[in-house]
Amino acid sequence: MIKQTFLFLPGIGKLKEHSIKAQGIRTWGDFLSKEKIKGLSKERKIAYNQLILDADKALKDYNPEFFMNNLPQSEVWRLFQSFKDEAIYLDIETTGYYGDITVIGLYDGNNTKMIIKGFNLNRGLLEKELKKYKMVVTFNGSSFDIPIINRYFGDVLKDKLHFDLRWACKSLNLEGGLKNIEKVLGIKRQEEVSNLQGSDAVYLWHMWIKTGDEHYLNLLIKYNEEDIINLKTIAEHVCKELPQKFY
Repeated sequence: MIKQTFLFLPGIGKLKEHSIKAQGIRTWGDFLSKEKIKGLSKERKIAYNQLILDADKALKDYNPEFFMNNLPQSEVWRLFQSFKDEAIYLDIETTGYYGDITVIGLYDGNNTKMIIKGFNLNRGLLEKELKKYKMVVTFNGSSFDIPIINRYFGDVLKDKLHFDLRWACKSLNLEGGLKNIEKVLGIKRQEEVSNLQGSDAVYLWHMWIKTGDEHYLNLLIKYNEEDIINLKTIAEHVCKELPQKFY
């Protein structure tokens, strides 16, 4: 899908892209094959040609930096198919809204890794895990998870593509929060945590600290694991459906 957009080119917005595609230019290959394109000067066409070649090289090299610098955040979903094998699904729990981090859950598509306050929550481990991946997938991470992680651990995510599912879901009219979207898509959670919400995760942590009863901590871990595992299912769904919406 990434090769069917020109929105990473400077000065190209939705309307300009539509004008280009109306000329039968649907892909990077189409663009490069045309000597002239209506609405573009010769000089701009040459400059755009080079940027498309740069983008193609970045894609072949699995180099996210080019796209991080040029592709609008709302269009990162187009890169999921190319980077999904190097993606990590991330979700955090806190002591309250924008409170201290209690759990960072990571899922690589096969296995989960839980980083927990009081056990192994530290920048070194988080950096070590994140270095293995080139794309981070979250739900509402732009507003919550990423700013909080940056506040506590610095720019450990600076070299990662960030695919925030909230906005991709919104494009498909999937709204109302992660749990509601799961229900709409028929995604079921383990019975133990099927009715828990974010506020319950805060409660579970406080009960664990207050009582030392591992039941509360284990329930919190299960809750977070469901979050990160389901992110993959949702990402695959929206990236299958969005092309049909736009094309």
